[in-house]
Amino acid sequence: MSYPKAIGPYSAYREAGDLVFISGQLPLDPATMEFAGEDIKTQTHQSLSNVKAILSELGLSMDSVIKTTVLLSDISYFAEMNEVYGSFFSNPYPARSAFAVKDLPRGAKVEIEVIAKK
Repeated sequence: MSYPKAIGPYSAYREAGDLVFISGQLPLDPATMEFAGEDIKTQTHQSLSNVKAILSELGLSMDSVIKTTVLLSDISYFAEMNEVYGSFFSNPYPARSAFAVKDLPRGAKVEIEVIAKK
């Protein structure tokens, strides 16, 4: 599994003790560095696939995620995002915050950051 490398002066993730902080993942296909698709479901799936790839590299899984922050370019995407989001996690679900923001980098519809526990 691969994930997009950072597109700026930041790390894709950082470890601190038994925690892993994963920077916001845009819905970029790591092979092309372009959006995986234009709709919110496809973009959410790609953002979470990128998170999953980082966790996998560290020997972790989505079950290791304890907190997520979801940034949406439009809050009307919430239900569709949530449908895809739910397919990546199981009970007990991570804590989550979700916000609508004015703009996201490169015109993305979603960006997702996580904190995981080793």
